Amino acid sequence: MIRLGVNLDHIATLRQARGERYPDPVQAALLAELGGADNITCHLREDRRHIQDRDVLALKDTIQVPLNFEIAATSSMLDLAIKLKPHAVTLVPEKREERTTEGGLDLVRNKPTLTSAIARLKGAGILVSLFVEPDLQAVVLSHELGADAVEFHTGSFCHKMAEAISTRAQKSLVEFLVDAAAAAHKLDLQAHFGHGLNYSNAHWLQVVNHAEEANIGHAIVARAVFVGLKEAVSDMKRLLNDPAHRPY
Repeated sequence: MIRLGVNLDHIATLRQARGERYPDPVQAALLAELGGADNITCHLREDRRHIQDRDVLALKDTIQVPLNFEIAATSSMLDLAIKLKPHAVTLVPEKREERTTEGGLDLVRNKPTLTSAIARLKGAGILVSLFVEPDLQAVVLSHELGADAVEFHTGSFCHKMAEAISTRAQKSLVEFLVDAAAAAHKLDLQAHFGHGLNYSNAHWLQVVNHAEEANIGHAIVARAVFVGLKEAVSDMKRLLNDPAHRPY
């Protein structure tokens, strides 16, 4: 089974747009759990554009499923993560001017910072995942840095899938994810996937051997506007796991 992590950042985006107290990410998390979410993901950004510190604390105290805490590898964020002790921390690149996370970590340039961050988090008993591009070098470097998991950035994959004009073309695109997940599995790294996955492409993960988890937010929140959050989560969970939706 592929676990579904529901990212609640854009519930908070909607709230922050008007500076209100609603919609509440904690309330959304409970509905996501009822829909079958296997974990809850939130990204606390430096500029606090959506998720706030109080959201993370409330989620940790309230949800019944694991919390995946996405952060940049800064001293202040690591301090908060170690105090919070979520099930997992996913270290991500972060630029203030970007609309959303645009790509994977530069593991070579940031090796000293990441090595220290991973050691601190694992020393606190927290599973560590690195947000990386789906290529073999990134998998090997993640293993050398001591990560427990990799979350493959699927943004480029999703854009190319939308442009593909045949199932054959789509099948060739997914092979990159198949190879990346196989490499991660061989090195005893969990293979997670995230960014851009939606209701027209997420079912392709069913053909990716060793895919363990998909973290999806924007598409689920957008669908929830029309069908409700519980149903939107259930629909995505079925796409990831129901053989009826397997592409081939």
